[in-house]
Amino acid sequence: MPTKHILIVDDEDDIREVAELALEAVGGWQVSTASSGLVGLAKAAAEQPDAILLDVMMPDMDGLETFQKLRANAVTQQIPVILLTAKTQATDQNRFLEVGVTGIITKPFKAMLLADQIAELLDWDT
Repeated sequence: MPTKHILIVDDEDDIREVAELALEAVGGWQVSTASSGLVGLAKAAAEQPDAILLDVMMPDMDGLETFQKLRANAVTQQIPVILLTAKTQATDQNRFLEVGVTGIITKPFKAMLLADQIAELLDWDT
């Protein structure tokens, strides 16, 4: 089975680093990172990852705007997107799910469980 490739888009260096290490070590996946929505859009189109872990709260272009642009591009519209957010209110989470994201993982996340959470949301074998 080919190695899964995840793109992490988050403006916080420490979040990207912890998630990258966890997904490589625990999930055994290939991981790319982007520090902004704009960089994330370019990497998603160029690299065609199997899934994108996308932060909601980012400067310049937030996660929802980035998600809309991913869906508007024929090259990236089929890539599953999981939002990474500190917003835990049911109204926020329902709004995120209504726009068509594959799932939501709340911050702070448990690094050692992150790969399993993603695999479960995407129905991947771990």
